[in-house]
Amino acid sequence: MSHTTSLDFSLAGKIALVTGAGRGIGQGIALSLANAGADVAVADYDTGIAEEAAAKIQALGRRAISLQVDVANPESVTEMMSQVKAQLGRLDVAVNNAGVVSIGSVAELAVRDWDRIMNINARGVFLCCQAEVRLMLEQQAGRIINIASIAGKVGFPDLAHYSASKFAVIGFTNAFAKEVARNGITVNALCPGVVGTGMWRGEQGLSARWSNPGETEEQSWERHQSTLLPQGEAQTVEDMGQLAVYLACAPHVTGQAIAVDGGFSL
Repeated sequence: MSHTTSLDFSLAGKIALVTGAGRGIGQGIALSLANAGADVAVADYDTGIAEEAAAKIQALGRRAISLQVDVANPESVTEMMSQVKAQLGRLDVAVNNAGVVSIGSVAELAVRDWDRIMNINARGVFLCCQAEVRLMLEQQAGRIINIASIAGKVGFPDLAHYSASKFAVIGFTNAFAKEVARNGITVNALCPGVVGTGMWRGEQGLSARWSNPGETEEQSWERHQSTLLPQGEAQTVEDMGQLAVYLACAPHVTGQAIAVDGGFSL
C-alpha cells in the first residue's frame, strides 16, 4: 500500500472487507470506506441485511458484494476470504467488526453466555485476522482494523464478559501488530464509545437496565450522555467511519487502541 500524505485520504482502487457490516457501526464504516473510494465486501451472519448494505454501497457508485459469515467458525471465515479473493481479487483493508453483546452480572451469567461472547468477539477477531493476513502477506501490504470498545479500556458493571472479550481484542491487536510491522501491514483497534445502537438503546439495552425508578429508556439515554461524556452527546456510526478511513490510509500508525468516545476514557 502506497504511503499517504496528510492530505490524501483516498481509498480509490482499494478493496475493503467489513464483517458485521449489515447494520450499526459496521454498516457506517462500510459506507465511509466506500465514500472514500473503496470497493467493499460486506459480510454478516444475516445475509438479508448484508445484501441491503451492499446495495447502499453500490448506490454510491462503488463495487460491493455481500457474503455470509460466522466469524467463530474457521471454515466459514476461510470461505469468506476465498470469495473476497475470487470476486474482488485482493484485500487492502479489513475491518473486523462482527460482535455481540449481552447484559448480566457475573453472579447471574451462564457459562454459555460467556462462551458465546468470547467465541464471537475474541475468537472471531483472531480467525478473521489469521485469514486476512495470509492474503495481505502475499501483497506485503494491508490495513487491519479490529473493532474493540471503550469497554475494552474501562470495565462496566453487567458487562464483565463483554469487557473481557474487548480487552482481549486490544491485547491481541497490539501483539499482532508487532508480528507484521515489517511486512507493510498495520493493525489497530478502534474503540467506540457511547453509540446509539443495540448495546445502549431499546428495552434490552444499557439505557433501560440502568434507568432510575420512574425514568423512561429515552430519559435514561439522555441522562447517560450528559453524565458519562464530557462532550455531553453520544458518538455516531459516522464518527467511527471517519477514524476507520484514517487508519485505512495511515502507514505509520500501528498497534494502537484509539477511542472515539467524546472524552469518556480520558
